[in-house]
Amino acid sequence: MKVESSQAAARERWHKVLVEGHTSLNKAHAVFRFIPSAPRCKVCHNPFGGLGGKLVGLFGFTRSRKNPNLCAKCCDALPEGGADVDIAVLFADVRGSTALGERMSADAFATVLNRFYRVATEALIRHDAIIDKLIGDEVMALFIPGICGPDYKRHAVEGAIDLMKAVGYGSASEPLLPIGAAVNSGVCYVGNVGSPGVVDFTALGDPVNTASRMAEQAGAGEALLSESVYEPVTSRLPDLETRELNVRGKEAALTVRVWRV
Repeated sequence: MKVESSQAAARERWHKVLVEGHTSLNKAHAVFRFIPSAPRCKVCHNPFGGLGGKLVGLFGFTRSRKNPNLCAKCCDALPEGGADVDIAVLFADVRGSTALGERMSADAFATVLNRFYRVATEALIRHDAIIDKLIGDEVMALFIPGICGPDYKRHAVEGAIDLMKAVGYGSASEPLLPIGAAVNSGVCYVGNVGSPGVVDFTALGDPVNTASRMAEQAGAGEALLSESVYEPVTSRLPDLETRELNVRGKEAALTVRVWRV
């Protein structure tokens, strides 16, 4: 009974943080995004590198021993487990990255991908995103109501658009890389996942898988929006094209809206 009571209390605490917000975490988001330098904690955005990292490190914002992508405050201070919460999820990846990598040296390819990671991260954290993963040729970001506020879906859509513009779409010059993106929303399990010694803050569930598979079908320069995230921004983006996607794992076709410059 004590174990069940402890688990219930942890879920309740997680739900409160993820839905209603956490004062110290929200303040951290507001401050840390303006302090250099990368890399950063993917939850609170506190810098690990440069002078900024040394400064905040004096106050305990150091890398967690459980996950070097999180700071000790975010990883170690929060309980194990998580909660079911409606969030928005964004994926953005490079179109044709395999062919691109074959045409470039490994060093040059890594350089251009790192630039993409940096540009994407800077664009997304301006919209209070949590950068869940930077892996291969892909960026995954979470927009959580307790951090972004009740307009988290709008933040996700605007984050996707700003990301696309940041890599060069809509400008006079060629884009940095051919990027496609997608945004979806739904109830996911959000929290610290993993074994006691290796913990990661992430989101799991069908909305995450669907967002990833939507992104696979986005053309270069396109951001695909599920109907659930498009509805809150209809007045701002009223005339977006409709497209039907046959998504792996889904019996019925998925209707999405297509943003492009």
